[in-house]
Formats: sequence, structure tokens, C-alpha cells
Amino acid sequence: MPSVENHLIKLLPRNDRQRLMAACSAIELAVGEVLYQQGTATRHAYFPVDGFISLVTQVDERPGLEVCMVGREGMLGLHLALGVAKSPLHALVQGEGRAWRLTAVEFRRELKRGAALRRILDLYIQISMSQLAASAACVRFHQIGPRLARWLLMSHDRAHADSFHATQELLAHLLGVRRVGITLAAGCLQRDGLIEYSRGIVKVLDRRGLEAAACACYAADTFSYARLL
Repeated sequence: MPSVENHLIKLLPRNDRQRLMAACSAIELAVGEVLYQQGTATRHAYFPVDGFISLVTQVDERPGLEVCMVGREGMLGLHLALGVAKSPLHALVQGEGRAWRLTAVEFRRELKRGAALRRILDLYIQISMSQLAASAACVRFHQIGPRLARWLLMSHDRAHADSFHATQELLAHLLGVRRVGITLAAGCLQRDGLIEYSRGIVKVLDRRGLEAAACACYAADTFSYARLL
């Protein structure tokens, strides 16, 4: 069973934290596992301990575009806190790891019982809204290279390891670009000695260099989270 390493859970007062944990079960997240289908009823809420999950929006028959990423800094199922039963986004596990899971019914019950959980999630909702807005602007105004560097940093933060899985095809879909664009951008980062990329495995070699190569959205996301939580 994982230790309590989810940041939102750790922020709860002891009694609230123990009550929430009693309602949770420990699970393993597998790469490629679909946790939510866009527009379908949500059965569970998740508090990741390690690993990470992409939230993807799908339009028409086109491949999905990633708009947010969730790791142990947050939770999956935030729409339940707003009284919405169906997921507005597709949720796909990108990095394997562990998580705490509880049913949607139990999650709503805990929200009613604990003012502290509601207060923390209200702040996390504000952070998520800011990050969604930043992601929209990032897609519109920033080049592929800086956007790829941002995505790699976000994944590195949540993977808690220097190496993680990310194929060029997957990255092209998540970033909403052609695969050739990912090939060129990843090649530049590799030639600069920032990453090592082979057979769908990315290894971060120079974290500071990658931060310098990323667009300003990464630093803005990090600042907004630290400021509020």
C-alpha cells in the first residue's frame, strides 16, 4: 500500500486525512489505461501518489489534444466537486504508478463532511482553471520545441524518475502537431544534450537546460501552484 504522498491529501488536517484515507483503496495505474471516457459517468475519484495522467479533449474524429496533466500534486475527478457527474475530458494514464481511489459517492460524502477538503479543492480548481487557460494560449502562440520541453518537464516532475515512456506518435497527438514536428524538436533537444531519446523512452540529462528551452508557461504553472497551495 502506498504511503500518503499525494500533496492534496497531505494538506488535510489529521482527522480529515484519516477519514478520507479510510474510504480509499490503493491501486496501480498502468500506462495506456483509460480512467475516464469523455462524456460518460464518473465512477471514481483518484489521488495519484506517483505516475501521471493526461486529460485530453476530443473534437470530432480527430486525435485528442492534451489540456492538462495530473500527478501527485492534484487529483483526477475534480468535476465531481462541482456537482458534475460526467467527465468533460478523456483521462489516460501516461506514467505508471500508484494512486488512492474512492467511489464518486464516497468522494461527495467526504466533501460534505469536511470543510478542509472543500477549501483545498476550491484552490486546486482555481489552479486548474489557470493552467487550462495557459494551455490554450500555449497551443496558439508557442512553437513546438518550447512546448515539447514544457511537456517533458511536466512529465519529469510527476514521474519522479529521469526516464519515462513517450513515443513520438503519442507526443504528436497530445500536442496537436504532426509527428515530423516532434521528430525535429526532439532531435534539437537531444543534440543540445538536454535529453536522450530512443525507442519511445525519454531520459532527461540536463534539467536546467530543459527549463531554459521551455516556454514561459511551465514557470507560470509552477508559480501558480506554489502561490495557492
